[in-house]
Amino acid sequence: MYVRPILTPVRTGLIAALVAVFSIALFLPAGNAEAAKPAKSKTAKAKLKLQLKNVKKGQATVMNEVTIKGTLTPFRNLQKVTVNLYRDGKRFSKRKVKVKRAGKNHGTFKTTVRMRTGNRYGVWAKYWGKAGKRSVSKASSGLRNWRVRYVGLAHRQCGKVVTAFRRALNRMALVPGGGRCFRGKMSRAVLAYRKLNNLPRNSRASKLIVQRVFNGKGAYHVRRPGLGRHVESPLSRQVLVFAKGRKPYAIFPIASGKSSTPTILGTYRFYRKDPGYNAIGMYYSSYFYGGYAIHGYKSVPDYPASHGCLRTFISDQPRIYRMTRIGMPIATFGNAFRGKASYHVKENGPGLGPDLGPAGGLDPGA
Repeated sequence: MYVRPILTPVRTGLIAALVAVFSIALFLPAGNAEAAKPAKSKTAKAKLKLQLKNVKKGQATVMNEVTIKGTLTPFRNLQKVTVNLYRDGKRFSKRKVKVKRAGKNHGTFKTTVRMRTGNRYGVWAKYWGKAGKRSVSKASSGLRNWRVRYVGLAHRQCGKVVTAFRRALNRMALVPGGGRCFRGKMSRAVLAYRKLNNLPRNSRASKLIVQRVFNGKGAYHVRRPGLGRHVESPLSRQVLVFAKGRKPYAIFPIASGKSSTPTILGTYRFYRKDPGYNAIGMYYSSYFYGGYAIHGYKSVPDYPASHGCLRTFISDQPRIYRMTRIGMPIATFGNAFRGKASYHVKENGPGLGPDLGPAGGLDPGA
């Protein structure tokens, strides 16, 4: 006998609901299924621009600051830009600079660089992008260049360029004195630098001199490092150099013996020191062989002019006298009359004075 199954109302309703869902899914277009997935956010295209302040006609004056300002679009919180700085083709600084909101959809950033050395500077900025819901693409500013403008310095001029020039001279052991103004000691330091580099023998700090000194060009190389702490005088350069091994620490301009009474050549040691003036005007004398000495004198021309001694300026000699020690070596070498610099050698006349040198003046070795 056949028994008909009895369907409860609950079970009947469940079956009907499943059939309805299956029918709807079967006839839905495929596009609607894709629409149910979350849409990907579009990456915003970044724009990065740079602007240079204190640069005129592609130049910035030495010791001035160049301000580098930039804009980045679009702005997002916590953005940073990498700023690369170049000097004469080599990167010398890499900075991470924070971007600050400056408008509805853009930000700004800023950094500075001071022109201390070099001839050409450049800057290049890079934004590395941002991932996530509000993603931003990478961006680059391209390279921006400018040149350093060097200026000549006048006697008695003061300011930050003179101060920096003084420091550069000191790094080269050229003893420019103190202060922030161009005065006598700095003039003699410039004269010594010119003599070292076979340039016209005067105390003018021209643009070329300022540029070379700022960049450390033309420094003196010690010739007798094996003497330890010593003095040496390359007569072709007409300078006096105090050195410790290979490192010079004080350089002064001098006038050595003229052609008829040349300075003795060789390596000697200081054996006597006389403070103050003597009878023939030699000031604070340090003797190294017979009557040959380093001493101050009222006249120190830009050419060999003495009777064999190494003449120094009166203002420099007290310091030179303090630095010399009994027993300290001194080496004199080179030809005072074969330097590349042109100068007129005078055998007599005004300005040479009564310096009788080792022959006819004071002779401690007699």
